[in-house]
Amino acid sequence: GGVGKTTIAKAVYNLNAYQFETSCFLPNVRETSNRKRGLLRLQETLLSKILGGSSLNVSTDDQGINVIKERFQCKRILLVIDDVDQLEQLEKLVGDHDWFGLGSRIIITTRDQSLLTNHKVDSTYEMKRLDRKEACELFSWNAFKRNKPNDEYADLAKHIIHYSGGLPLAL
Repeated sequence: GGVGKTTIAKAVYNLNAYQFETSCFLPNVRETSNRKRGLLRLQETLLSKILGGSSLNVSTDDQGINVIKERFQCKRILLVIDDVDQLEQLEKLVGDHDWFGLGSRIIITTRDQSLLTNHKVDSTYEMKRLDRKEACELFSWNAFKRNKPNDEYADLAKHIIHYSGGLPLAL
């Protein structure tokens, strides 16, 4: 973690949500689904946000699946499912392509590429760590408001960049 998956997904969501009939950003799916009735709560949150705040109580995961399929298949939706770590989460929150209306977009962030393969997603984008030059430039813009550090801070910047391991959020 730490390469900025959630940050990028949130930015994409914020920039594009207006183009859709309705939208939802579901954060911390891994953490939430590990709680008691967590997947059920996530389904209820998703339904509430997409259907405009109406509180829908679902008593089982399977009932949640049926309501999502029934209510979403005619809607053009932008949905971000953040920090997925189990196939079951995808199966119960986004299921198959026919759950959503034509033109819908589902963005999934995960550390586990195999989940995306097993769920047969259309396309993937793998976030990379920054190389040394990119890391130096990002750090310098944040720390010094310029593209590289002054000579007096060059060694310190080198150590910080090495310590961060190319993770943008650490810089």
